[in-house]
Amino acid sequence: MGLLCLELLSRPSPLLQRPQTSRHLVYIMSGNTKFWRSLIGRIKFSKSNYDAYHPPVFEAFKGAGPRAPTTQALSVLGVDMLVADNNNAHNTSRYKNTNLIVRRNKEFFIIISFDQPFNEQQDNVQLEFMIGSSPDENNGTHIIEYIGQGRRNGRWKGRVVDTQDNDVTVGITPDAGCIIGRFSTFVTVITNVGKQRTPKNPDTDFYVLFNPWDPADVVYMPGDSDRQEYVMNDVGIIYNGEFNNIAPRSWNYGQFEEGILDACLFILDAGKVPLLYRGNAIELVRQGSALMNSQDDDGVLVGNWSDDYSIGTAPTAWTGSPEILLKYAKDNGLPVCFAQCWVYAGVLNTFLRCLGMPSRVITNYSSAHDNSGNLKTDLVLDEDGTINRSLSRDSVWNYHSWNEVYMRRPDLPEKYSGWQVVDGTPQETSDGLYRCGPTSVIAIKEGELSYPFDARFVFAEVNSDVVYYKSDKLGNKNIISVDTTSVGKLILTKGVNSNNYEDITSTYKYPEGSDMDKRAMQMAENRGVPARDYTPPAKTGVEIELQTDTINIGENFKLTLNIKNQTGQNCTLDVTITGCVVYYTGVTSSIFKTESKTASVDPWKTTQVMFDVTASEYMPYRVEQSNLLFVAYGRIEETGMSLTTTRVVALRPPELTIKVTGTPQVGRDFMVIVSFRNPFNFVLKNIQLRLESPGLIMTKMKTYDQIAPGGTVQFTNTITPWSSGKKVLIACLDCPTVRQVTSQLEIIVQ
Repeated sequence: MGLLCLELLSRPSPLLQRPQTSRHLVYIMSGNTKFWRSLIGRIKFSKSNYDAYHPPVFEAFKGAGPRAPTTQALSVLGVDMLVADNNNAHNTSRYKNTNLIVRRNKEFFIIISFDQPFNEQQDNVQLEFMIGSSPDENNGTHIIEYIGQGRRNGRWKGRVVDTQDNDVTVGITPDAGCIIGRFSTFVTVITNVGKQRTPKNPDTDFYVLFNPWDPADVVYMPGDSDRQEYVMNDVGIIYNGEFNNIAPRSWNYGQFEEGILDACLFILDAGKVPLLYRGNAIELVRQGSALMNSQDDDGVLVGNWSDDYSIGTAPTAWTGSPEILLKYAKDNGLPVCFAQCWVYAGVLNTFLRCLGMPSRVITNYSSAHDNSGNLKTDLVLDEDGTINRSLSRDSVWNYHSWNEVYMRRPDLPEKYSGWQVVDGTPQETSDGLYRCGPTSVIAIKEGELSYPFDARFVFAEVNSDVVYYKSDKLGNKNIISVDTTSVGKLILTKGVNSNNYEDITSTYKYPEGSDMDKRAMQMAENRGVPARDYTPPAKTGVEIELQTDTINIGENFKLTLNIKNQTGQNCTLDVTITGCVVYYTGVTSSIFKTESKTASVDPWKTTQVMFDVTASEYMPYRVEQSNLLFVAYGRIEETGMSLTTTRVVALRPPELTIKVTGTPQVGRDFMVIVSFRNPFNFVLKNIQLRLESPGLIMTKMKTYDQIAPGGTVQFTNTITPWSSGKKVLIACLDCPTVRQVTSQLEIIVQ
């Protein structure tokens, strides 16, 4: 019977690795397996954590003869993801998430604890990172990085940074184009008899996001102040109203709030977005645009432009994205009711920033919805001067909100990188789904509409001519006026590190009528946009314009018609003013006023004609979030020529106030009081009052059955801050008869 002599030294033998012993031991082992196992069982080891020891694995020699044990492999005792240190280095420490969150193409570090010292020349260990249900090395869903004996280059980069006793610090760098999402971590020890992989542990899962700090990432943004605004700012301002009466409202993006990152990834899962698409910024943005609306894929939000929100929440009642996203995830992908354009834009902005993409919300005042794509918005007036909705298929929205995302466009010439338009509001289909973008803002400005995606539609939103027709009793239509300047009149976004707006109109279009503007229009026609197929009417030599001051809901006011005679002859103008209620989308409702007057204007003079508008005229016809549209239609007696102009009057809602009692300090309670007084002579019913603040409190809501005329309500909350710095309290009161009652208050937590 053969004998085998094995030595156990203070450093484990390459043939039989054991926890270290303090003595030099020699054992004579016979080929009698039972005897050998009995003897081994009596060996005593001095290592205190022996409970982590794994029994040795033996492999039979080839051919006849006795069998001997092989070396004992390393065992993994634990993996420390160094969450706090890595998150600080990767600009992800503000995410309220217990797991590690890293960014592409930036190294992060983990510590692997073994049961014995790691030997780079002898030990063969691989780190495996997996995402999805069927990980595959070939498509980037199964990443393998090797350390030690079998080390070779993988898709990502891995290296041993330091070894201290049994602990090994490893640096891992995800590649600049890797998939965005949640990866599971495994450590696999390879021996000559197979692999030993650590079990799945949710605590070692980690998220990979886009990296706007790194030039190798397509979403790289060079300026730190820009990154702080467009990636890290969790509160924004979205502009409503109309271009003569800009109405800002704060919006809680809340991209760092608890559960939001998982909710954003859930959107991709619910929409069945292939993992292969999730590393491609262009594709991810395009998918995100479609998944914001429920029109054809059960996306996040249900659009509703009626005034019936009885089965959901009115779009005007939301104060931010977290409440919406968490509800969508909690309800397992059931679309949330309801949204309009700024809600889609706010939630999409959260989605993009949360995943690491620089983005911002844009408001385009007098935004054309050109159904025919011919850069001509046709509005037909009846004989009384009112807009005929049945004959007017196009519309001009008072405002429309969309998003821009900052990225490099490898699929386009380099000059078209930068800000890209993306829109989640379901207006028109693109490649079979309701979505829009990304399309280059620079390409829109230059009229270069042949590049993907949806450039023609966006170009029309900011460049359409508004053509007014007069329809007679027989249905014949004649052009009476063409307005080439009103659409895309003003395009705004929140300023960097500022609560003021930034006018970015010039990034979308050249000055109206300039040589560059004409060149851009010619380029658009060369790229397939139909040339203007109408002949503008002859100039009348007379201009008319409607003016009014800012009006509160329920106030009487005066409407002024300015008539400017730019001819050498006297002008007599018969003018009819028609007032109707209009939704912000340009859709008209009830007519509440019609009044005619005649004015005589001397040559080269301007005359004003005043019209009184009383609250008793328009208040009975108001519907939710409605404005007043006035159409002036005039006929010049001396020439028989017609002219028209319009004016939207945005009614300002009543005030909502937020007050803080005490000095906000970390760990100490303070009180927030939201107050409202009903200024109207009618009862407000079915009221919702919301309060939220990113980094302070999630959405708090209180309902009231009614508020009597002159009555007041107070909503009081106690808040305990757990972090210092600037915070923004956002409140909103909403009911069927009064919408867009909002307020915000900045505070400093000490």
